[in-house]
Amino acid sequence: MCLAAIYWARLDRLVFANTRAEAAAIGFDDALIYDEIPKPVLARRLPTLHLPLREGADAFGEWARKLDKVAY
Repeated sequence: MCLAAIYWARLDRLVFANTRAEAAAIGFDDALIYDEIPKPVLARRLPTLHLPLREGADAFGEWARKLDKVAY
């Protein structure tokens, strides 16, 4: 989610001090996240339920009609 937010924010660059391996070495191991992302939703460890709601469809409809939006 953080990486997605960085891309959506359209930053000019990303600067970081420590690698994933260095973070893992001190207990901040995010390998599980990277392993889970490419899996089909129903195969992930965290049970996930798609719950379509009218409000969600309405929000997407408003975005689709917005004339001054930034295209992603």
